[in-house]
Amino acid sequence: MAAAREAFTEADRSASLEDIARRAGVGIGTLYRHFPTRADLIQAVYVEEVEALARSAETVADDEPWAALIRWLHGFVGYIATKQALADELFAIAEHKADVFSNCRAALNAAGRPLLERAQAVGEVREDANIEDVIRMVGALAKMPASEPGEIERVLDIALDGLRAR
Repeated sequence: MAAAREAFTEADRSASLEDIARRAGVGIGTLYRHFPTRADLIQAVYVEEVEALARSAETVADDEPWAALIRWLHGFVGYIATKQALADELFAIAEHKADVFSNCRAALNAAGRPLLERAQAVGEVREDANIEDVIRMVGALAKMPASEPGEIERVLDIALDGLRAR
């Protein structure tokens, strides 16, 4: 999984299963036994990464409410940035694996919802915001083309400021 994650986060989208097996130090037969198709391997990497991102909400839970939410959403942007090389392949299998993507979206919503609600409860975040819209907004910003380092994070901070209660 680590070798696949590394291969799939590089700019070269064409990493073959043979290359991934070689990086992992296993034979291609071993890789195929665990992941019969490239789509299976992509899905496994995707699910593992989403689960890690969802778990990361727990690591910020003790921060001040606004800081916790912002820190987690910045991590979300970082996660998406590393997945750009996989985007086409993920979308190609999305139709066939709709339940996987739906489950992953639900896991992210469940992880982020307490952070958002806690920030709302102390009056930091506007009451009409919901986690689905926030994640959709952050996901869209993470995919925007950027011409300089830090540009996406700067635009994200501007957008997140719009979440603040006035």
